[in-house]
Amino acid sequence: MMDETSFRRESDLALEALKQSLIRAEEDGGFEAEEKNGVLNVLFEDDSPKFVFTPNTPVRQVWISAQSTSFKLEWDATKHAFVLAKTGEDLRTLTERLLREHLNDVSISLT
Repeated sequence: MMDETSFRRESDLALEALKQSLIRAEEDGGFEAEEKNGVLNVLFEDDSPKFVFTPNTPVRQVWISAQSTSFKLEWDATKHAFVLAKTGEDLRTLTERLLREHLNDVSISLT
């Protein structure tokens, strides 16, 4: 298991990179990204439930609460990314898919 210091560094970097991708995409996307106390939220213009991204230090995972589901991403050292084991999607790819599904807009891109 990754040590706490490494987890905090990698999760901070991953969530900051995701936040920057969300900010670039939010103008035309119908959503807004905001960060408070280390938690990243995606709020929707239609007032639907927000997406919440949280680093969970004790278990060394990044958790996403979205679409009434909890997604738990673990560090994959070979990919150097937090990955959802079930699908193999990394944090950015999974977030992009969830936004596309939620907003029914396949043009959303977080690259």
